[in-house]
Amino acid sequence: MLMNIISNAVKYNKEKGVILLSYYETQVDDRHILFEFHCKDTGVGMSKEFQNHIFEPFTQETGGARSVYGGTGLGMPITKKLIEKMGGTIKFESEKNVGTTFMVQLPFLISADMKQAESQEDDVSIEGMRILLAEDNELNMEIAEFLLTNAGAEIIRASNGKEAVEAFAKSGVGEVNVILMDIMMPVMDGLEATREIRTMNRSDAFCLYIPLFCTWTLLYGRCIVDKNYMIKIMEA
Repeated sequence: MLMNIISNAVKYNKEKGVILLSYYETQVDDRHILFEFHCKDTGVGMSKEFQNHIFEPFTQETGGARSVYGGTGLGMPITKKLIEKMGGTIKFESEKNVGTTFMVQLPFLISADMKQAESQEDDVSIEGMRILLAEDNELNMEIAEFLLTNAGAEIIRASNGKEAVEAFAKSGVGEVNVILMDIMMPVMDGLEATREIRTMNRSDAFCLYIPLFCTWTLLYGRCIVDKNYMIKIMEA
């Protein structure tokens, strides 16, 4: 439906024309939500006479429109029927040689499972957790430490993989709850450090949660040895 409206905005636009897309979200009640989509173009527009017939099948404004722009005149009637079957509405404003704006409203039910999941996410807390943070970039370390300590966690710092391995080895069993491990670090990278920790002869070495984080290029360019990883978002 929306793709048909957007494709028309492209098809009937002028050279070097503009198309603006926007949407708005309005919560109607605890079970319903309303999305409103706008598509505004600076195209050829429609005459007032044709605006009364735009949703009629096989209707095009000019006789030569089919050969110039293509199409059958069925796109907008079908779009309107589909929107109405979903309980929505479609409106438009148009001026000849100025452009057209379509406004589509679609209601959706809010999933009970989603609300339950959001409620569970709100209950998640890292307060009191001991986190071993391995990061060689000092600025990233400071930002991460600030965010985590503000959330109530206790941080053990390591500036490379070797330091992370040594810090974990010195800790008591179960003392470290999570290791946040950068991959690209000097001395020993995060991949090797994770291998070293996983093979330690202690009960928490293998079951410990160790997210590996890196840039997109590194993530897809090398094999991750640990299934738990996350994207580093602190680097541009």
